[in-house]
Amino acid sequence: SPQAGTKEKTLCCWFCTSGPISLSAKIERKGYTPGESIQIFAEIENCSSRMVVPKAAIYQTQAFYAKGKMKEVKQLVANLRGDSLSSGKTDTWNGKLLKIPPVSPSILDCSIIRVEYSLMVYVDIPGAMDLFLNLPLVIGTIPLHPFGSRTSSVSSQCSMNMNWLGLSLRERPEAPPSYAEVVTEEQRRNNLAPVSACDDFERALQGPLFAYIQEFRFLPPPLYSEIDPNPDQSADDRPSCPSR
Repeated sequence: SPQAGTKEKTLCCWFCTSGPISLSAKIERKGYTPGESIQIFAEIENCSSRMVVPKAAIYQTQAFYAKGKMKEVKQLVANLRGDSLSSGKTDTWNGKLLKIPPVSPSILDCSIIRVEYSLMVYVDIPGAMDLFLNLPLVIGTIPLHPFGSRTSSVSSQCSMNMNWLGLSLRERPEAPPSYAEVVTEEQRRNNLAPVSACDDFERALQGPLFAYIQEFRFLPPPLYSEIDPNPDQSADDRPSCPSR
């Protein structure tokens, strides 16, 4: 839900009264997560005789409850500063960004500890009390998705990825290229060793093993087929191992 507010302040000095200082601020929603940026829409009008500075800050308030007592700690989380406004000037923030740093989420339903956050948009007035607006915040762990709930957005994203995967994969794989397309006849001849060198090496090995390796090395691979030439044999056709 959006949060908004408007305030006005008139400065007085003894019997002299200056014009008012007005502040209006609005944010689009109340819930955010760490890492997101809050868009601040504000309008500041300075009709006083002093120089003022519009600012914004996020505060964390921790409250501890024990034995009927309460201790509260308030600390600054993030802040930003606008341009100084002289007398009679107006400044407008059209979605000024204030990023939320890594902080713990809000704790609102515990009886012993409470963690709350607030966005304070204020006007720094020298020599007087500041004019400020306090807009409550809730810091969560799951970001808000603009297209619906988290579950629906995740499922739609998953279906979209699967559809893309189905379009990118073909139904049947292509056969690999033949041996002649990859290795030319000239390359095959260049890779063959001289006959004299093979004979010398074969005599050194004292056997025809090297000749068999040479013959097997330059044989082309078998043709690709989607039909298994060696289908699985049934249990009855499989040879049984002799018992010891």
